[in-house]
Amino acid sequence: MYISGRERKIIEELLNNRSGMTIEELASILDVSSRTIHRDLKIVKDIVAEHRLTLNKKAGVGVKLEGSLDNKKALALSLDQVEYTDYTPEERHAIILTTLLETSEPIKLFTLANELNVTVATVSHDLDKIEESLKEYKLVLIRKRGYGVEVEGKESNKRAALSHLISKYVDELDFMLFIKKNLDTSTKSPLDSISDRLLGLVDQSKLKTIEKSIDYIKQDLPYELADRSYIGLVVHLALAIERIQKGERIHFDLDYLKELTGTKEYMIAEKIITELQNEFQLSIPVDEIGYITMHLLGAKLRSDQDYLLEDSSINIIHYTKALIIEVEKRIGIPLTNQKNLFHDLVSHLKPTIYRIQTDMHINNPLTEEIKRDYKELFQTIRDACAIVFDNITFPEEEIAYLVLHFASASIPKKSQPKLSALVICSSGIGTSKMLGSRINQEITEIDQIDHCSLFELDSIESNNYDLIVSTIPLKEQIQDYELVSPILTENEIMKLKSIIKSKTFIAQSGPSDKDDGETLTELDIQKRLERMQNYSRVTLELLLSFEIYKVEENCSKEEIIKLACDRLADSQYIIDVPEVYQALLKREKLGGLGIPGTKLTLFHARQEQIKKPTFVIYHLSNPISVKGMDDNHMITDTLLLMLSPLEAESECLEVLSFISGLIISEQETIALFESSNKDNIKQYLSKKLNEFINEKL
Repeated sequence: MYISGRERKIIEELLNNRSGMTIEELASILDVSSRTIHRDLKIVKDIVAEHRLTLNKKAGVGVKLEGSLDNKKALALSLDQVEYTDYTPEERHAIILTTLLETSEPIKLFTLANELNVTVATVSHDLDKIEESLKEYKLVLIRKRGYGVEVEGKESNKRAALSHLISKYVDELDFMLFIKKNLDTSTKSPLDSISDRLLGLVDQSKLKTIEKSIDYIKQDLPYELADRSYIGLVVHLALAIERIQKGERIHFDLDYLKELTGTKEYMIAEKIITELQNEFQLSIPVDEIGYITMHLLGAKLRSDQDYLLEDSSINIIHYTKALIIEVEKRIGIPLTNQKNLFHDLVSHLKPTIYRIQTDMHINNPLTEEIKRDYKELFQTIRDACAIVFDNITFPEEEIAYLVLHFASASIPKKSQPKLSALVICSSGIGTSKMLGSRINQEITEIDQIDHCSLFELDSIESNNYDLIVSTIPLKEQIQDYELVSPILTENEIMKLKSIIKSKTFIAQSGPSDKDDGETLTELDIQKRLERMQNYSRVTLELLLSFEIYKVEENCSKEEIIKLACDRLADSQYIIDVPEVYQALLKREKLGGLGIPGTKLTLFHARQEQIKKPTFVIYHLSNPISVKGMDDNHMITDTLLLMLSPLEAESECLEVLSFISGLIISEQETIALFESSNKDNIKQYLSKKLNEFINEKL
């Protein structure tokens, strides 16, 4: 069967928009007239009828694809296999842009027209659209009569544009299989699909070598890379190798490179470069280390630990709290006491802000769907971000991810059921979290929900779950699963409930085999005891060393920090006063430490010279001026000092991170830490840390 690119695009849009679309919306998306859409729909009607589906057209309302979910799935899968004869305008734009970014010489318009089987006038019109999109990447389209057309700009920006195209058009499962299973794409024409063309930009053997290099160092990262971040890094490195071999070079700001030197991510980036230089027998410039470091820093973290002691993290805590309060005020739903929302947003916002500040573009395939289904919440969060982050502009793709977090937080659990489910998503924690909450709300029989990414499928025992749902087609990866939308429609809920009813009956009929006391292995018990010991030891050390010192004299900030370091050295908490002293002052130069709206300033550091975790407070009779986290100067009379060993275990970091969050969790706690009342503060810390450890274990 042959269908046109336009017909295929119309079907895809109707499959993705279950509530239907107007003719005008379809015409706008495909960049054609409403009359053309009406004509195409006659052919589309016959195509969908072959899959026992119908087009329901209502005047003034629009067009809706109707039929069973199974038939819609079959239609969606057939679209992946069908041959088509032309491209939509959006696809042509991607192909033209890819071609221009690949080459370093001008290309004639008739060459592009012949390749795409369209007129020169059509290509010229496409270039008008492409010229606008290139501005986002700080690239310029050069068009001269008799000369041709080419893209001018920095090599790093060209790579960013190529990476974005791959992220947008290449299915993540296809990318994973392309690397891991040696997909043979040689049987297809280079233009069979944009995905094939983009995958053809890099040599498959290079991808496999790069993946092995990243896997080798992944154990050094204190967090896991989300699928999207993992793929982004592989793509960046593949393009880098290809273009370095062609003589293309990028340049990284040397001052910023110096700031990154010494971070864990920089050291890991160095290891990656060393591995790749050895594998490809290639000299790779140091600038590439900077860009890889930024990829690692900008990755969406998927970890139970928030690593809030890293530079700028306390700042993120402040902004996260402010954003939650602002959204809560606007939607009228209590959010400030939702711990999961707070910690998820801290983990999400840190790499998000890195991405925005360093012009690292991301693709969010759910943006349009989220804007449509959460129209009011999307606008609310956009407005809230504009107020809270007054010096940062959040693109729509990032706003959409934040909407998922807040949407998830607004869906409460209803009960404590009996069955388990596995939620498989392609990237990010927001989509899977929201889908999991929606399942918990609608299907009360489910009590345990685990989340899994594409790259974890090989290690998952699917038989351990009563229900498996995925937001992406899994092809041959797992046979028994349900394909659902991240939003989870009413029809999908009904089908899942039907499946669960039979599972519940089976579970109630047979004996239970989920006795945790019997299934824990000796290794599980040992690890649990070790974690209990670490949590208890760190908590006890912090509570025993906790102290509030009152400074009556008129001292400078530097004098107070020096006094604090001397006292800690006397207590054998640190072994090198000058090193720790300089580290604390250097940290302040990187960004303000004063907490806006309070009289509190939090000095923090992780250093090799620090031997034990510690948290102490200095209360000043004579307030001093410091730089706040919002870059404005403020008056402070309370210095909070939080220190951690460089190689602290994860439990230590979690406890310190928890205390960091407590400090600004609500107005009452801010007032408590400002009070300098040692007994009350210590009692509060003891209570909260006890709750924290019990919850963890």
